[in-house]
Amino acid sequence: MLVHICCAVDSHFFLQKLRSQFPNEKLIGFFYDPNIHPYSEYQLRLLDVKRSCNMLDIELIEGEYDTAGWLEAVRGLENEPEKGARCSVCFDNRFEVTAKKAHELGEKIFTSTLLTSPKKSLTQLKRSGDELAKLYELEFIAPDYRSKQGTQEQNILAKQDKLYRQDYCGCLFGLTKQREYQDKLTDELFSPISKQVQPESIEDRLQIYEKRWELEEQNKTYTIRKERFLNWRLLRGYVAHANNVVPSHFLPYSTLKKGYSRGKITWDGDIGYFDRDEIIFITLDYYNRLANTNYASIKELIFESPSFDEEVKVRQKIVANPYNLGAIIIIDSILSGKFEIVCDSKIYKDTREILY
Repeated sequence: MLVHICCAVDSHFFLQKLRSQFPNEKLIGFFYDPNIHPYSEYQLRLLDVKRSCNMLDIELIEGEYDTAGWLEAVRGLENEPEKGARCSVCFDNRFEVTAKKAHELGEKIFTSTLLTSPKKSLTQLKRSGDELAKLYELEFIAPDYRSKQGTQEQNILAKQDKLYRQDYCGCLFGLTKQREYQDKLTDELFSPISKQVQPESIEDRLQIYEKRWELEEQNKTYTIRKERFLNWRLLRGYVAHANNVVPSHFLPYSTLKKGYSRGKITWDGDIGYFDRDEIIFITLDYYNRLANTNYASIKELIFESPSFDEEVKVRQKIVANPYNLGAIIIIDSILSGKFEIVCDSKIYKDTREILY
């Protein structure tokens, strides 16, 4: 039996229930989810599915990450609600590839772990699966493992086996609508040009869950706990001097009340104090001394920044107050005259997982 897998939280429970109900069937997992966006989230969910299948001793096949094809399939349905027409096309797209794979492997039955997701319509899923089963001369089975406290059992199992619990279906359009409704920043879609890993970003979670598996393979104990903290994202920032944009780098937790300021800098050695909005400038040479780095230019610093935590430490060496949210900007060298500053950033309460 070929089992289309969407995520470990659903598959870990579903596969065990299937194995119990169909003891004579060899189960093969098929991870085909080009709808998952961004790619780092896809990697994270695949990593957790691999771990789950490894725990359950189930073969896993990874399908193609054909995001371009999926986007073309749902074109014009971007504003559809959850369980709407876009979801039907999404199921059809993934189920058809799964049915083709089952036919290719010589399997007679296929199904999907999407059937256990409380956010998906069983009727919608069954209709899609049955139509494709007829087309490829297969059988689609749609067991209802949600009822009789199945969803509660699934959640207990996910917590017990420390599975990654995503908080959106994976779809780019579903994510943006969900965050708009929650009035939250869609920080899953942020990726700095420096590739610096941001706190509670998908890349941050991916590092945690990769490390978790590494510790498990070494038979080392660990704990994953959640903590509340103050998060930050820079949306846009630049410095203009004499009507020309100059290379600049903004340290974490830099904010500007109105997002824009004009003024002059008074330099005291390598530190420059702006005459308004509590902005501080430092030279690249001074940054190198504080960070124990050797950047030759701001451009190099922008594209190869140290870690977020290391830059927070640099910030703390410049301003003693841990609650300081003023903009701290690095430029190549001391400049005089008038400056324009744009710093469009967001500070917000957030929760993240920490591996101990």
